[in-house]
Amino acid sequence: MDCIFCKIAAGVIPSNKVYEDELCLAFYDIAPQAPVHVLVIPKTHIASADEISADNSALVAHIFEVIPKVAASAGITNGYRVITNCGEDACQSVKHLHFHILGGAHLSEQMAQDGTWIFRSSPDGEGSV
Repeated sequence: MDCIFCKIAAGVIPSNKVYEDELCLAFYDIAPQAPVHVLVIPKTHIASADEISADNSALVAHIFEVIPKVAASAGITNGYRVITNCGEDACQSVKHLHFHILGGAHLSEQMAQDGTWIFRSSPDGEGSV
């Protein structure tokens, strides 16, 4: 098991969990890019959105059913963004399908700049996704 997210799902590496069931796990990102930044992963290894198929699409649908519960559990009350990166050119850093839930104060201050979403992640800094 070389995948860090598989290790987190298996409990080998600890995480700050927001939600867990038999199919997926949600936890706070260790390098948040928004005031609230939660990752939702399937417990089954799927490398990226390119590998979503008829065989595993029910799992992905389940994750999208869970996302509103995760956002609420994380205290996001006024909207959020769900993002997945697919492949190197999209800056997918972990080759395990995962969905970023981004929310919290200042997220609405985002703007598009050269095709990259920029938003204020802290009162004195900026972050990008």
